[in-house]
Amino acid sequence: MYDLVVIGTGMGGGTLLAGLCDSGLRILAIERGDFLPSEEQNWQVDAVFGARRYRTCETWLDGQGRWFVPNLHPWVGGNTKVYGAALVRLRREDFAPVEHAEGISPGWPITYEELEPYYCLAEQLYLVHGSSGEDPTEPPRSCPYPYPPVPHEPVVAELAAQLREAGLHPSALPLGIDLRLNGRCLRCSTCDGFPCRVHAKADADVRAVRPALQFPTVELRPRTVARRLLTDANGRRIRAVEVESGGEVFEILAEQFVVAAGAVHSAALLLRSANDTHPHGLANRSGTVGRFLMAHHNTLLMAIDRGRLNTTTFQKTLAIFDFYWRTPAFPYPAGSLQLIGKRSPETVALSFPALTMDEARDIAAHSVDWWLLSEDLPHPENRVTVRSDGHIQVTWHPTNGAAHTALLRAAREVLEACGYREFLVQSIGLDGVAHYCGTVRFGNDPATSALDPSCRAWEIDNLWVVDASVFPSSGAVNPALTIAALALRAADHLRRQFGIATPVRETVQRLTGAQLQP
Repeated sequence: MYDLVVIGTGMGGGTLLAGLCDSGLRILAIERGDFLPSEEQNWQVDAVFGARRYRTCETWLDGQGRWFVPNLHPWVGGNTKVYGAALVRLRREDFAPVEHAEGISPGWPITYEELEPYYCLAEQLYLVHGSSGEDPTEPPRSCPYPYPPVPHEPVVAELAAQLREAGLHPSALPLGIDLRLNGRCLRCSTCDGFPCRVHAKADADVRAVRPALQFPTVELRPRTVARRLLTDANGRRIRAVEVESGGEVFEILAEQFVVAAGAVHSAALLLRSANDTHPHGLANRSGTVGRFLMAHHNTLLMAIDRGRLNTTTFQKTLAIFDFYWRTPAFPYPAGSLQLIGKRSPETVALSFPALTMDEARDIAAHSVDWWLLSEDLPHPENRVTVRSDGHIQVTWHPTNGAAHTALLRAAREVLEACGYREFLVQSIGLDGVAHYCGTVRFGNDPATSALDPSCRAWEIDNLWVVDASVFPSSGAVNPALTIAALALRAADHLRRQFGIATPVRETVQRLTGAQLQP
C-alpha cells in the first residue's frame, strides 16, 4: 500500500513527484510509456516528423466520427520530451474574467498572486532563461529569472531592432534549456519538436522524474496503463487504481491518488471509472468532467524575404506580446507570437507538400518562422467522451476565431513593415494540438466545477487532478509553466494533508542547489 499514486509523469505529474520526493512518503508513479531512448533518430527530421517515431500509435475519433492520431508522446515526461521549452507565465489579468470578441474568458478560483511564488519555484526547477522589463504585458514578479535570456543570433537581433523601430516591444522568450556554466545545451537546430539527445532540454523527465527517483521512497512503474479508479462502498474515497501492465490486470492501493494524464486522458479516466455511486464518472456531479475542452488557435507563419539570408541555427529566442490584449484594428485580446525552431528544407516540405524540394530549400534559407497563439474560449459542447466500445472521442469546434484572424493580420502587417513580403501559413488542426486543457476544471463552486481551488475533487476526499485539465481558461501562452506551478502548489497542499511541515520551496532548493528568495 502506497501513500500516494501519481498517474502520469508529464509536466503535472512529474513536477509533483519532484515536489514531494524528499517528503518520506511512499510514492508510486504510473506511466503508460517508457524512458525515451537517446539515439541518432532523436535529431533526424525524417524519423521525428516524417515517420513520427516518438508519437503515440493511439487513435481517437473527432466529433464527426473520423479517426485521427493525436499529437501525444507517451514517454516518461510526456509531451515535454518534444516540447519547445517555452515557459511563459499567464498574464495577471488572465486569472480574472476577460471580455473577448466572442464571449467571456472565465476567471480562476485563485489569483495570480497566489500562484506567483510557485511560478518562481517552477522557473528555478526548469532552468528558465529570461529577462524582465521588455514585455509590456508581463505580470509582476517577486523573483528574477534564475538565468539570463538566451542570446539572439544576428538575424534575430536585427529583426528585434526593426520591430522596436516599428513601435513594438519584442522580448526574450523564456526558455527552459541547460545553458548554465558547463551546461549541456549545444544551441542546435533540433530542439523545438525534437527529443533532446543530450538531455539539455528542461523536460519533466530530466528535471523532475529522474531526480525524484533518486529518493528511496519514490518508485516508477513504466509501461503501465491506468484503466479505472475504484472507490470504496460509499464512494467518498478512491481505494485503488486498476492497471494493465505486461498483459496483466491488477489493482494498486494507496491513501491518496493524483491524476495527471493530460487533459484528454485524465477526463477519460474519470469517465471510465463510473460506478453505481458515481454513474456519470468520478468527480462529475457538476457534469463538467470532459466538457469545456480548449486547445488554443495555433498557426505557423513563415515570413520570407528573398533578399535576406537567415543563417540562424537556434532561432527560438524572441516573442511579441503587444497584441495580447488588442491590436491597432481589433479592440479585444488577440494573442501572442513566438519564434519557433528554424525550419529546415525537410520540415518546410513536410508542412507544404505542394512545394518542390528546391523551393523548400529557398524558402527555408530566407524565412523567419513564427508560432501564432490565440485563446480558445471554453464551451460545454467542446468535450471528451468515452464511447461504449472504450474509444475516446474528442469533439472540438474552435471558438474565438476572430481574435486569431486579427492576430494573423497584425503579424503580417508588422512583418511587412520589416521587409518580409511573402508568407506561408499553416493552420494547426485537431491532430496537431499539443495544448489541450480545461476538461476537469477547478473552481469555487461544486455545482460548476469538478475540483476545489486546491485541485482536489469536491466529492472524493483523496482524489486530485494536476495537469492542464484543471484550467478554467487557456490564456494565449504555452501552458507548461502554469501546469508546473499548479503541481508545486498541489504538492504543498498534499504535504499538509499528510502532516508534513516542510514546504515544497525547501525541496526545490534542495534539488536545484539554489537560494530562493522568501
